[in-house]
Amino acid sequence: MKNLLTDISGVRVGNAGDTALASGVTAVLFDLPAVAAMDVRGGGPGTRDSALLDPVNTVERVDALVLSGGSAFGVEAGGGVQAWLAEQGRGFAIRDAVVPIVPGAVCFDLLNGGDKRWGRFAPYRDLGYAAAAAAGDDFALGSIGAGLGATTVNLKGGLGSASTTTPDGVRVAALAVVNAVGSVTVGDGPWFWAAPFESGGEYGGRGLPPSFTPDMLTMRLKGGPAATASENTTLAVVVTDALLTKPQARRLAIIAQTGFARAIYPVHAPLDGDVVFAAATGAKPIDPLVGLTELGMLAANTVARAIARGVYEATALPFPDALPAWKDRFGR
Repeated sequence: MKNLLTDISGVRVGNAGDTALASGVTAVLFDLPAVAAMDVRGGGPGTRDSALLDPVNTVERVDALVLSGGSAFGVEAGGGVQAWLAEQGRGFAIRDAVVPIVPGAVCFDLLNGGDKRWGRFAPYRDLGYAAAAAAGDDFALGSIGAGLGATTVNLKGGLGSASTTTPDGVRVAALAVVNAVGSVTVGDGPWFWAAPFESGGEYGGRGLPPSFTPDMLTMRLKGGPAATASENTTLAVVVTDALLTKPQARRLAIIAQTGFARAIYPVHAPLDGDVVFAAATGAKPIDPLVGLTELGMLAANTVARAIARGVYEATALPFPDALPAWKDRFGR
């Protein structure tokens, strides 16, 4: 296993971005349509085709999921991924018509120093197409794709991923775009809130501080008192090779959202737009109660790890007054 979302067979990930723009897109493609659902906890979400993921609605499977920077402009990234899939003949068949199903979500990165003067049309549809075309089994982490322009309150954010396996051999993996209003690290030190869930030193192996002081627990918000609900979001995609129904995928997304609380302080605020997508490729049956609970528990841990890795692997943007990367401050 590569400790990536693509450890789930039949899943590919592609990234596209523009350094001058300081923004980008990440596309998650499924070789075969996957059962999918979502859970929204933040107060300022921006999504595409989210209603169809409700368990009461008809369409059960998706062809891809797309995460983008650009705030509401980034919703167009889904159209680019959809266009690429349409060229491949992929989609939901309605008699002679074929419609690729591509839900997505966006984060706000419009004030990170990049040049957002793109003219009449935002570039996200083209970036979405490029991300889909680039999708493969291996992909980079950190300041890339939808994580290119992401930030947290004190450090550069980014794209992270992690994976694990249940004792019964069911795999679950997560991908996260970390653009949180809060902090992924404890106080001013190198310790990640997600330290208890780290595997193999994947984000520095620093553990937790020897003790917690009151200043470490003080609320720190990106933008301070001027923080707004439209500026911050953490996005995650959780994929498993378990056989799940759409309501079970929704429950998996709900449980996996716990990983945000294990990795970000504070989280699920009215200032965030936190979203988790959950998808299942259906290769392995599981017990619908105990098995799903265990899968959700591990998914939450994996989401926390993906969030920490997104910050750990990030590099600073090349602009004046840009936030430092974790490795800039603390080494490896």
